[in-house]
Amino acid sequence: MLTITETEFKQLAEYIKANYGIHLKAEKQTLVIGRLHNVLLQAGFDNFTDYFNHVLSDKSGEAVITLIDKITTNHTYFMREADHFSFFRDKVLPFLAGTVSDRDLRIWCAACSTGEESYTLAMLLDEFYGQEKARWDTKVLATDISEKVLTFAKKGIYSNERISPLPAHWKTAYFRRIDEGRYAVSDKIRNEVIYRKFNLMEATFPFKKKFHTIFCRNVMIYFDNNTKNELVNKFYDHMEYGGYLFVGHSESLNRETSRFKYVMPSVYRKE
Repeated sequence: MLTITETEFKQLAEYIKANYGIHLKAEKQTLVIGRLHNVLLQAGFDNFTDYFNHVLSDKSGEAVITLIDKITTNHTYFMREADHFSFFRDKVLPFLAGTVSDRDLRIWCAACSTGEESYTLAMLLDEFYGQEKARWDTKVLATDISEKVLTFAKKGIYSNERISPLPAHWKTAYFRRIDEGRYAVSDKIRNEVIYRKFNLMEATFPFKKKFHTIFCRNVMIYFDNNTKNELVNKFYDHMEYGGYLFVGHSESLNRETSRFKYVMPSVYRKE
């Protein structure tokens, strides 16, 4: 039976937190063993010390990619926390349509997982702008640290069950049936999302222009307070004045220390 010592767990947890911001508490030891058990066995390791040394020494980067893919949850679905999308459609987009003079709209889905959130934003933008859309740059930047979910998202293929929460007219307009029970996002929408691998723990963000809206939902629950505050400050510095930040419903910013202004639960604004 594979086990992990306290020293091994601490070593692995410190590495993951330092490089990816994810805070693994001591009670997560069983979860770590469960998610990495087959990885160790398939690679021929019978202990976490040898496995961790392999992760550090693997020049290809494949070992650390597998590690992060296994540790991260990547759970999402279409129309998750749907009131955010209603607010984005009814309040944010009309504001941006009237204030972004160069028609270069910059929306960042900062933890896109398997693509449901980023494609939903692209569909909202297409529906909102309609015939005017050709005069705007409305592409959505979608990033994640997991190669596995990015590969899935780029394909844009979902089961009938996964697209069931979407409005009926969206299913008709923005999806095509592949076979029994599987649907593909239309090229029209798929081409509106730019997928990139990106680690939110990067010391500096490489973006040349600031964003009008950032969605970073259900990610910071895995961070400790210092890591979360540092990330929120980076979001603020890389956002245009008047821009909106959406976080998960189970997340919140410290209103006494954050420079963002509270708008409604899990929605904040740079003013």
